[in-house]
Amino acid sequence: MSPKRAQSGDAVPGGVWLREPRPASRAPALTRERIVAAAVEVLDQGGAEGLSMRRLADALDVHATSLYWHVSHRDDLLDLALDAVFGEVAASGGASGSWRADVAAFMGGLRAALLRHPWSAALAVSRPLLGPNALAHSESVYAALARAGLAGLDLRAGAAAVSTFVIGSVAAEAAWRHPGAAAARAAVNDHLRGSADRYPTLAAHAVTGEEDWATHFTRGADAFLHGLAVLGADRPEQG
Repeated sequence: MSPKRAQSGDAVPGGVWLREPRPASRAPALTRERIVAAAVEVLDQGGAEGLSMRRLADALDVHATSLYWHVSHRDDLLDLALDAVFGEVAASGGASGSWRADVAAFMGGLRAALLRHPWSAALAVSRPLLGPNALAHSESVYAALARAGLAGLDLRAGAAAVSTFVIGSVAAEAAWRHPGAAAARAAVNDHLRGSADRYPTLAAHAVTGEEDWATHFTRGADAFLHGLAVLGADRPEQG
């Protein structure tokens, strides 16, 4: 008998987190954990466009129908795999005693995890981050910014900007990680220098070979965190 299909619904981003999973006692030997681990491997090899239920089933050496006990759609796989990436980021839990150190550690950890899986940053900007790992980190960031003195709209906007800064910078970096990147960057700089009459500031600040993505990220994150500190400066740090 074929496995029953997981609770279905429209194939919408984040939908897997809004449905109750099948009871573990009734599930077949194939587990969600195995499926997610295999999905991450498939995504690492071929990107989001290379993931399909059939390809994942082949990787697991099972029939595709076996997957439907745990997932209803390909969208489920993307959400589950993305949250697994967030699960690679160490939780700070406020252990450092400094809100700024906690947020900086999360930003650096998230950058490293996303870079290990080049498909993940572009995917993260297109889906609600509702998985347990992503939500746990969001809770930590919210708590840290609350300790910094942010509240209300400032807190919500600041917390959203933390992840947006990391995800956006990694998506840009991942897009430039290809064999012809150095030549392409040189061509961009040549174009800017040749158009200095129209873009004088850009031409004067073209990227040099002495700079790298990590340096750009660190300096940008420092400036960003300084701005958050200023925003919360009119309220004392809590705890």
